[in-house]
Amino acid sequence: MEDERGGVVPDRASFTRTLGTLKQEGSNILLVGAAAGTHETACHQLLGADERDSRYRLFVTAGDDRMAARDGDDVATDRVRTIDSRSVLEIGTATDETETDRPSLGTLGIEIVETINDFDDAANGFSPSELRVCIDSLVPLLQTYDTETVFRLLHMTTARVDQANGMGHYHLPLDPDHDAVNLLEPMFDAVVTVRSRNGTDEQRWYLRETDTTTDWLEL
Repeated sequence: MEDERGGVVPDRASFTRTLGTLKQEGSNILLVGAAAGTHETACHQLLGADERDSRYRLFVTAGDDRMAARDGDDVATDRVRTIDSRSVLEIGTATDETETDRPSLGTLGIEIVETINDFDDAANGFSPSELRVCIDSLVPLLQTYDTETVFRLLHMTTARVDQANGMGHYHLPLDPDHDAVNLLEPMFDAVVTVRSRNGTDEQRWYLRETDTTTDWLEL
């Protein structure tokens, strides 16, 4: 059976093995689809929310535009950190709307990498998938910076997550055929489309390495 991209739809056993590999070797996953509540459900799964105390978690939010699944605001412990990108970048404070008057997006990238480095030191080196990174809605960044600038930020972040054998996921609540999705997806190991259908949250995975797409799976 072939999917709409021309690849073979994997059976559940093959899909489970692939996910196991992503957990062991590190992965970065792009979450797309416009259903905000479904993003939260998928986020819980990718964070491994039932085992909070055993993992290091970094949330990067965009102020009030939050899609990440968290138990409370301003969570901060030795294993959980939150970076407010709007605060770091002071987005919206410039009087001139030209790109040159905006704070460098590299500042946010450095903040993310340094936080992961702090976690790494505390853990004495990460075990596979011990690090979980959630980058909340990318839409505000794409509205403020050009796509190439956001691409460079994501390249920096995904590379550090890979180095740590961690699992990073990135919320982009847009339709899967949106131009921004097409431009950004090549740097990710998987693109997961989420939707809510007849009251049921569902996900469909596109696995880049094998060029395959799963059927719709219940979250």
